[in-house]
Amino acid sequence: MRKARPGRGREASAALSFVVLIGVLSLFADMTYEGARGIYGPFLATFGVSGALVGFVSGLGELAGYGVRLLSGYLSSRTGRYWLITGVGYVVNLLAAPLLALAGDWQLAAALIVLERIGKGLRNPPRDAMLSHAGTVIGQGWAFALREALDQTGALVGPLAVAAILYLGGSYHLAFAFLAVPAAVSLLVLLQARLRYPNPRSMERTGEAFAQKNVGSRLPAAFWTYLGAMMLVALGYADFGLISFHLASETSGSLIPILYAVAMAVAGASALLFGRWFDRGGMPVLTLAVVISAFFAPLAFLGGTGAAAAGVVLWGVGMGIQDSLMSAPVAGMIPAARRAYAYGVFSACYGVAWFVGSWLLGVLYDHSVMGLVAFSVVVQLLAVPVLLATRRAAGG
Repeated sequence: MRKARPGRGREASAALSFVVLIGVLSLFADMTYEGARGIYGPFLATFGVSGALVGFVSGLGELAGYGVRLLSGYLSSRTGRYWLITGVGYVVNLLAAPLLALAGDWQLAAALIVLERIGKGLRNPPRDAMLSHAGTVIGQGWAFALREALDQTGALVGPLAVAAILYLGGSYHLAFAFLAVPAAVSLLVLLQARLRYPNPRSMERTGEAFAQKNVGSRLPAAFWTYLGAMMLVALGYADFGLISFHLASETSGSLIPILYAVAMAVAGASALLFGRWFDRGGMPVLTLAVVISAFFAPLAFLGGTGAAAAGVVLWGVGMGIQDSLMSAPVAGMIPAARRAYAYGVFSACYGVAWFVGSWLLGVLYDHSVMGLVAFSVVVQLLAVPVLLATRRAAGG
C-alpha cells in the first residue's frame, strides 16, 4: 500500500488546519458523550439490572451506531452532503447524553444510550471521508491520529469532570446535566468548521494513493480481508460498560470515571504514536497494536484494583487504535468518491461483530469470568494472521 507524501506549503497548512479544527470539534463532543459513557455501567446498576443486560444494552448501542453508518456512508457518497449528515449526527449524539439526566428507569436510560450511539454512527462516515481528503496531503495515519488525540483529550476531561461531580456528592443525574455545556460548545465549533471549509474534497491530492488503482464498482479483496480481521477484534473487545459494571463491585464509584479518563488519555497517546508510525511501517504497526491490547481482559476482570487499572490502560490502547488508526488503511484502499460508502460498509459489519461480542461477553460474565477472559483474548489474537493476509492482498 502506498502512502501519501507529507504535503508542504499552503496545501499542507490548510489540510492540517482542517484536521485540527475537526479535532477540536471532537474534543468537546467527547467531553460530552465519553463523560457519560464512563458511568453508563454503574448508572444502569442503580436500577438493579444484570451484567447480561448491561452487555446487551452496550452491544445494542454499538450495533445501532455502527449499523446506521451503512446508510450514512451510502447517502454521503450518493448525495455529497457530507456536512449535512455530519451535522445531524452530531446533534443527535450530543443531545442524548445530557438527556440522561431525565432518565428515571433503565428503559429510558437504555434508549438514550442507544440513541447517543446512533448519532455518532450517522456522523462518522462523512466526517472520516472528509478527513481522508486532508490525509492525502499530510498522511492518512497522521490525519486520523491527530484528530483522535484531540478527541481523546476531551475523553479525558469529560470523565474527570464527572468524577469530580460524583466525588463532591453529586448524583449521576447532575453529572449528565453538566454535559450539556461541552455539547453546546461542540455544536458551535461544528458551525465554524462548516463555514471555513465548505468543500473539504478540494484538498484531495489525486494520483498518489493506492486507491486510485481501484476505481471499479466493487470494493477490493484487501478491504474485505481487513474487515474480517477487525471484526474478530470487535468480537472479543468488551465495552467499558461491562468493565465498569464489574468494577462497581470492586472499587468506589468515583474511581471508575477516573479509570475511564486514564483509558482515554492512553487512547489519545497511542493514536498519535501508532498513527505516525503507521505512515512509515504500514499494516505490521496495526498488527502490533492489536497484539498489545488483546490482553486487557485478564487484568481488568481477574485482578484487583491495581491489575484492573493496568487492564484499562491496555483497553485504552486498543480503543485508540480502533477509533483512529482502524480507518487509515481503508482510505488507502478506496477511491475518494466511494470512501464514505466504504466506511459505512466497514462500520456496519464491525458493529454487528461488536454487538454479538458484547452480548456474549455479558452472558459469559454472568456464568464464568474466566470464560469471558479466554474468549476475549483468543478471538482477538485470531485477527493477527488475517491482518497479515490483508497486507499481502494490498500488495504492501
